[in-house]
Amino acid sequence: MHNQLIEFVRDCYQSQDFIPLHAPTFKGNEKAYVLETLDSTFVSSVGAFVGRMEEMLQDYTGAPKAVATVNGTAALHCALYQAGIGPGDLVLTQALTFVATCNALHQLGAEPVFIDIEPVAFGLCPKAAQAWLAEHAELDDQGQCRHKASGKAIKALLPMHTFGHPAQLDELAALGRQWHLSLIEDAAESLGSFYKGRHTGTLGRFGVLSFNGNKVVTTGGGGMVLCQDQKEGEHLKHLTTTAKVPHPFEFVHDEPGFNYRMPNLNAALGCAQLERLDAMLANKRALAGRYQGFFAGSDYRFVEEPGYGRSNYWLNAVLCPDAQSRDALLQATNASGVMTRPVWRLMHKLPMYSQALRGDLSQSEWAEARLVNLPSSPTEASHA
Repeated sequence: MHNQLIEFVRDCYQSQDFIPLHAPTFKGNEKAYVLETLDSTFVSSVGAFVGRMEEMLQDYTGAPKAVATVNGTAALHCALYQAGIGPGDLVLTQALTFVATCNALHQLGAEPVFIDIEPVAFGLCPKAAQAWLAEHAELDDQGQCRHKASGKAIKALLPMHTFGHPAQLDELAALGRQWHLSLIEDAAESLGSFYKGRHTGTLGRFGVLSFNGNKVVTTGGGGMVLCQDQKEGEHLKHLTTTAKVPHPFEFVHDEPGFNYRMPNLNAALGCAQLERLDAMLANKRALAGRYQGFFAGSDYRFVEEPGYGRSNYWLNAVLCPDAQSRDALLQATNASGVMTRPVWRLMHKLPMYSQALRGDLSQSEWAEARLVNLPSSPTEASHA
C-alpha cells in the first residue's frame, strides 16, 4: 500500500521532487496586484484591495458583512469578543481542532468545554453536546445558560468545519436556540464549502475564515469575519481599526479596540487568488476523486464530504485501520519525500488545556489514532 500510494501521489502531481501537504499556486494576477500596491505606496491597511476583498467575500459567501483581519486567529478573537465572550465564560467546542480555536478563547479569559465529534465530517457532535448540556447545564431565571457545578456562564457553541467538511449546522443551530447559546463557526478551513446550499460561516452569528499560506486561498497571513448582522459587522470593523473615530486630523478612539486590519499588500494577493477560486476548487475536487478511487476496496477509508454538504476538500484525509498502520504510513511517505501528517493532537492532551471540562471523547480519540492528511495542493495535474 505505501509504495503504491507514494507512486500514486507522484503521478497526481507529475513530480519526483518533494511534495508538500498544501502549497499555494500563483497563476493569475497575484504579482500584478501586489506590484500595484507597491507602486501606490498604500501597502498597509489603508488601500483599495482591502475593501475589494471584503466585497468579493460578501458576494461569494452571501454574508451581509465581511471584515478582513491580519489572520484567522485574530478574526476568531474579535468574533468571540463581539459575541460577548469574556473572562470565566465557557464555550462548547471540539477537542479535535487546531490549537488556534482554543487560543482565541484563552486570549479572552474564556474556557473551552471539549465535546466529542461526529464520525462523518468530524465536526462538533450535536448529540454529544446536547447530552453534556442536559447533564451539566441549566437556564437561570434570566435565561442565561450556566454550568451547574460552578455557576459559570456558558455562552456559545464553536464548531470547526474539519478539513473543510461542513459540520451539522442545523442541529447545532437548534441546540443554540434551545440553550440560548451563540453559534460561531470556525470556518477557517472551509472557504468554498457549502451546507445545504449555504456557504459555511454564514449560518451562525459569526463565521471565521483563514487565508494562511496553506489554505485554498492565501494572503500570506490573513483572516475574515463573516457577520450575519450588518450593524454588528460595522462595529466589529470599527473594533479591528483600533476603534478610531473618523476625523481629518485628531486621534479619537471611543472604546478599547484591536489593531487587526489586514494590510493592503496581503489583500491584493487575496483578490487575485479569489479570482481563481472556482478553478482551484475544481482541481481539488478532481484530486479528491482520484484519492477516493485509489482507496476504494482497501482497508483504508477516504474521508468524503457529508451527504448534506459540498466540501472544498481543503485537506484530503484517510482513516487507517489502526494506530500502527497510521504510523507506518506516515513514516513511509515522509521518508520518501511525500508529505503527510497526522491530525492535530487532541486539545485536552495539551498541557494548557488538560484541565478543561470535557465530555466523553471516544470518537475523537478513535479518529486521532487513525487519521492521516494527504497532499492536497490544487494542481491541474490532478485532472490527469
